[in-house]
Amino acid sequence: MSARALRKVLKEQEEKQRLAALKDAEADEDDLDSPEPAATSRINVFDLLDDGGDEQEEEPEIEGNFAKSTQKKEIPRVKISVDDVPPLDHNTKKKKKKKKAKESSAQVSVKKEKPLDIILKELSLDSETVNRHHAPSKGKASVAKDQSNLSKQSRSLVLAVDPKLLRPENELKRIFGSKVVSSFENTNQAGSSRQMRGGRRTSHIMRKTILVAPSDGWSIWDRSLSMEHLETKDGIHYFRYLHSPDYEQAQRAYEVAKNLHDLNVVYSILVDYPYHLDSLLAISEYFKLVGEQQLAANAISKCLYALECAWHPLFTPLQGNCQLKFIHETNKPFFKILFTHMKNTDRRGCHRVALEICKLLLSLDPDDPMGAMFCIDYYALRAEQYTWLEQFSEEYGNDNSIWLFPNFSYSLAVCRFFLDRDDQLNEDTDTGKASSAELMKQALMLHPSVLKKLVAKVPLKDQIWKTILKNSFFNVDQSGSPTLDHLIDIYVERSYLIWRLPDLQNLLKDSALLVIEVLKQSRSEAEDWACVRTETFSSEKNEYSHLLVSDFSDTVSTIPPEELQNLMGGGPGMIPQGARLPQGIAMADNEGVVIELPQGNRVPRDVANRNPLAVLFESMLPWVDYGGGEEAHIEDNEDQ
Repeated sequence: MSARALRKVLKEQEEKQRLAALKDAEADEDDLDSPEPAATSRINVFDLLDDGGDEQEEEPEIEGNFAKSTQKKEIPRVKISVDDVPPLDHNTKKKKKKKKAKESSAQVSVKKEKPLDIILKELSLDSETVNRHHAPSKGKASVAKDQSNLSKQSRSLVLAVDPKLLRPENELKRIFGSKVVSSFENTNQAGSSRQMRGGRRTSHIMRKTILVAPSDGWSIWDRSLSMEHLETKDGIHYFRYLHSPDYEQAQRAYEVAKNLHDLNVVYSILVDYPYHLDSLLAISEYFKLVGEQQLAANAISKCLYALECAWHPLFTPLQGNCQLKFIHETNKPFFKILFTHMKNTDRRGCHRVALEICKLLLSLDPDDPMGAMFCIDYYALRAEQYTWLEQFSEEYGNDNSIWLFPNFSYSLAVCRFFLDRDDQLNEDTDTGKASSAELMKQALMLHPSVLKKLVAKVPLKDQIWKTILKNSFFNVDQSGSPTLDHLIDIYVERSYLIWRLPDLQNLLKDSALLVIEVLKQSRSEAEDWACVRTETFSSEKNEYSHLLVSDFSDTVSTIPPEELQNLMGGGPGMIPQGARLPQGIAMADNEGVVIELPQGNRVPRDVANRNPLAVLFESMLPWVDYGGGEEAHIEDNEDQ
């Protein structure tokens, strides 16, 4: 065979082998960005043949010994090419390629390390979110900053709110069934269908909101509120509410009515400014005092509707990355209204909705101006979110000291009690965490004065409790710290209902008896817990004096009729009780600014199935009209 024919045959075989090798490389090395052929393909034996190809093409074809000698010289070269690209030994080929792939990837990472840092710096991205493995090589300041960012991220995750769980209607449907709730809603809509005299009503499309479901009878939003974006810092957006000039004038009129204690003027403000927050809060408080809880809740819902309509496009509070600082005066009503809405939903039995609202309150301002930290454990227990409560106690804040508060020290023990019971049902007892009895013992050691107040508030009337309270360790009323005593009062007022469960009473009783037995043997453990309590609550002043115990109570206070009349007017210089406000009445505020108040319109009301006392006092208000009468009948005929 001639050299040219041999070269042609070898080239065809080599091409087939190279294609097969490439297919195997693509199948085995999918993780490589730019797969290259095998390293042996760079030393191609056909190139060696081509080196002498030109000279051999000029020579004539010679048979015999010279051809045999030529074949003997060419065969070793062919064997080299076959060894370089072996078609059968796939394992050896894969190992070599994987080794080379690791070496090449390591070289690429080394080469691109510096440009990656520069790119991250140019994009203003946190390098730790891209690659956390570089943290050990950073300085102490960088590590501390990264830990702070991780803490904020975990805090935002644990406080994330599910928008589907913010509607009380959805939770009521899960509890009672959709048919029962729909029937109840249809009955209420039929009873309140007359929004104006003669059955006339204004039809307009209400904006869809997340916090509340707007009613068709509400006025269209007047855009008296807005929101501005202040800054973005460490991934947190900060916002503030703004008031329009018309809203400011309505606020001045409200201050006049507030100084005069005149509810008539408050309602006259709502005629022209239906979404004035302070006026709606005053009306809600009035309805609460007369026992009309549903009307009071409707006024709060109207406030939330106006506040949500004013949200900035970047304001996404449900994700935990937006804050409204309480230090801004215009933001304060939102916290008070949201806190009141949380309590209203809890009274309706929607504990999961109350928990989501409480999480929202805590995420909007970590300084916690409304004390959401001291009721979030209660709502979590009532909503049976035991796993979340433990996760919250571990991830919220920079350390794990949240259990030192009296509400969390006892609530985490209750939480572990229910989790242990579920684990026993699932035959999974190896949780690796302290038992509920151990946690309850620690809570009693840390805050022993809680027990006596719980026994009196629940109340617990068994004879064993009298025996337990005779012990000097539990027979204390004060802890010695004004701050701690105030927090204990808040906890007992908020969470005493939980301790009416017999199982929890047995847990509390057994733990208290165990503490007494431990104290008989040695009081050193009690002294250690007393030192922890003193160090934690060392302030001589009440740091939470702005939180009222009554704000955490389910008890709805009412007011006697003779005192309620003071809200209607009758004081010096005030509008007489029951009188209709004239058109364009002028009043002066403290600064002497004359404020024009609009005329009070009359709104019909349905008196069916309502509190007679509330109807009596509402009839004294100039804007209330229950229908009927010759004058109303004539006016309706004229309108028709």
